[in-house]
Amino acid sequence: MARESAGMAQDKLGVLIGLDEGCSSARISRYETGIHEAPFKVAESLAAALNVPVAYFYCPDDVLAEFLLLLHGLSPKKQKKLLNHLLNPRKPG
Repeated sequence: MARESAGMAQDKLGVLIGLDEGCSSARISRYETGIHEAPFKVAESLAAALNVPVAYFYCPDDVLAEFLLLLHGLSPKKQKKLLNHLLNPRKPG
């Protein structure tokens, strides 16, 4: 989903992370379909190329993955503010 959201073709993404042009599309396809699991270093490269946190690729469900993407898009200051709010919600009163 991250690659498609970025509007990037499989072969272009593969070449961008250093895969051989002749096999890049097939390798990315195998990672996306789960036929092969990308080594963590490759996952880090994919995350950097797609501007997503590497944890995104390991989320057990789409809701958590979407939350990570939203959190990733916030500044560190806003991340801390949101975390504080989640940990210490104000009670209506």
